[in-house]
Amino acid sequence: MMDETNVSLTDATTISVGDVVKATVTKVEDKQALVDVGYKYDGLIPISELSPLHVEKVADVVSVGDTFEVKVIKLNDEKEELVVSKKAVAMESSWADLEQKMQAGTIIEATVKEVVKGGLVVDVGVRGFIPASMVERHFVEDFSDYKGKSLTLKVVEMDKEKNKVILSHKAVLEDEAKAQKQSILDQIQVGQVLEGTVQRMTDFGVFVDIGGVDGLVHVSELAWNRVEKPSDVVKEGDKVQVKVLKIDRENERIGLSIKETQAGPWAKVAEEFKAGSVATGTVKRLVSFGAFVEVAPGIEGLVHISQIANRRVNTPGEVLKEGQEVQVKILDVVPQEQRISLSIRAVEEERVEQAERASKREQQQFTQENNQPMGVTLGELFADLKDKFK
Repeated sequence: MMDETNVSLTDATTISVGDVVKATVTKVEDKQALVDVGYKYDGLIPISELSPLHVEKVADVVSVGDTFEVKVIKLNDEKEELVVSKKAVAMESSWADLEQKMQAGTIIEATVKEVVKGGLVVDVGVRGFIPASMVERHFVEDFSDYKGKSLTLKVVEMDKEKNKVILSHKAVLEDEAKAQKQSILDQIQVGQVLEGTVQRMTDFGVFVDIGGVDGLVHVSELAWNRVEKPSDVVKEGDKVQVKVLKIDRENERIGLSIKETQAGPWAKVAEEFKAGSVATGTVKRLVSFGAFVEVAPGIEGLVHISQIANRRVNTPGEVLKEGQEVQVKILDVVPQEQRISLSIRAVEEERVEQAERASKREQQQFTQENNQPMGVTLGELFADLKDKFK
């Protein structure tokens, strides 16, 4: 009986199971392809041995005249049976190549062949799988558009015995984002004004993307006036101008300000508020030494405890409460120090003085009216009486 694995040809050419030989496609059928490997009869490549991936039609993979290497997987001269595999050759070289690239962290490129449950399938010489969680940095609900798309990938896991190769496009994107972030951190300087996009909202502020790196705008830096919650000022997706306040390159943290890019309320304080004028404000905060009253958005002045009332006050809460509207007199304005001194007592004292002056004027007028001469002299009065008795 003839040995199935080692056959000597009349031309001294020997072919054995396991050999890798050059093949040229001579015929393409529905489920197989015939190839010339220089043997006395053509070899056969079953559709399952064409590619590591599922193949619907042989013609989708090879055409008559194509030349490539194949591995002999079955040989029987009695039955003129020679089965070869294109897939086996591709996989042998691919495993070694992929292992080297995984160790080196090399980026490879592959086209998505299939969209399956849980991820994507690519051909990297062997069947490669990209789990859904490793496709993008963000959540993707529908992967149907990815078929035929070329992706940059990193090999993250391999198991030759289980024929398993796990790849990640997300890892490549994260490396790119990290490099971009480092570049931005190296370039930006404190004091720069940049355009950014609001990415995330928190109770303590908002994170703004300034070109690949997020910086924090603390709630106190959102606006010149007091902000209760960030959503009162901005929303996710808003384009905003920000000023770089501080940079911590070691910890990759950036402090930003939106209000510093806008004209502050103190810029016009000297024009709008003059010493001696009276303004209406709202009590914002009570402290042991007085009360802070907002006289304009973002402008708070101090009413010292001695200026709250024209009597002794032990605590501001005896007279005032937060949210109360009061009239205050401007005592002093120092815009460059963002300081304005106010007095409620002075307004009350002026009211008392005005009332006293008004009362005094009324008394004087009354006195003048009651002391006014009747307009007839005594001589004239007696002369009239004399005429009547004649």
